[in-house]
Amino acid sequence: MKVNIGVSARHVHVTKEDLKTLFGEQFSLTKKVDLSQPGQYACNEQVILKGPKGTIERVRILGPERSKTQVEISKTDSFTLGIKPPVRNSGDLKGASEITIIGPKGSVTKEAAIIASRHVHATPMDAKKYGFEGKEFVKVVVKGQKPGILENVYVRISDDFSFEVHLDTDDANAFLINNGDEAELVVE
Repeated sequence: MKVNIGVSARHVHVTKEDLKTLFGEQFSLTKKVDLSQPGQYACNEQVILKGPKGTIERVRILGPERSKTQVEISKTDSFTLGIKPPVRNSGDLKGASEITIIGPKGSVTKEAAIIASRHVHATPMDAKKYGFEGKEFVKVVVKGQKPGILENVYVRISDDFSFEVHLDTDDANAFLINNGDEAELVVE
């Protein structure tokens, strides 16, 4: 079955409390553009990430606000920052690396940095239709100049999702994948 690929660059999800610290007491996120997943959007607001070794500027915040502040980076980014974040599913911050998020009004330091697991977003109807209902992992086959197979791609199912595979920039660059390219999902 064919599925579109979304390439996810480094980004930050923030809580309402941390947003106030970073941008000020009465601040609200402002939408720049809608993302492929329903209700998700890239914000105009950007922050600086600071680790023990270096910083990365102009890191986009994604909205809406979340229940936990989370920083999603690539392995390559981790070298720049000097941290060793674990590979985790979004929302799982167990063992997350400590990172400082700097906004125009203040900063927050917390264990929030992860490398997001490769994952598929699907609705329950998609999962049933394509035969991966009840599966935890699938494979993604990439064609093109640098073809290959991505294994252990985590399946996330919700009525709130749109059918799509999400990869970070390191995975996308390794296979010469662009946002919006197609791949094939393999269910075993």
